[in-house]
Amino acid sequence: MNIKKVSELTGVSADTIRYYERVGLIHPIQRTETGIRNFDEEDIRWINYARHMRHAGLSIESMTNYVSLFREGEHTIPQRKELIRQQMDELTEKIDALMNTRDRLAYKLANYEEHLQPIETSLREGEQVSQES
Repeated sequence: MNIKKVSELTGVSADTIRYYERVGLIHPIQRTETGIRNFDEEDIRWINYARHMRHAGLSIESMTNYVSLFREGEHTIPQRKELIRQQMDELTEKIDALMNTRDRLAYKLANYEEHLQPIETSLREGEQVSQES
């Protein structure tokens, strides 16, 4: 099966599939005599697996490490679980930061007239703006 068909089948762009192969997320794809990639069912399973892990929030670097560990064998399960836990912790930190940002914006919106409008007026008049704004 060619890359266009695999891309349609998996929902992963051809460029992304090539990238996954280049960085080692999927093993090198067999090629025809003319150099065209010829995907089989195992290749499609790996592409789908990489897509699912990416959608779960794993970075490319973590996914590459994870796949390397997977290929080493079952004895790496604790390390693979730790990789996923680390990614979950990083995601939690990002969520917390986004929620903090959302809360600040909500405060500014709820207190626009008392908070932001005076700051905007002082900007027009060339005054210093406090860092807590």
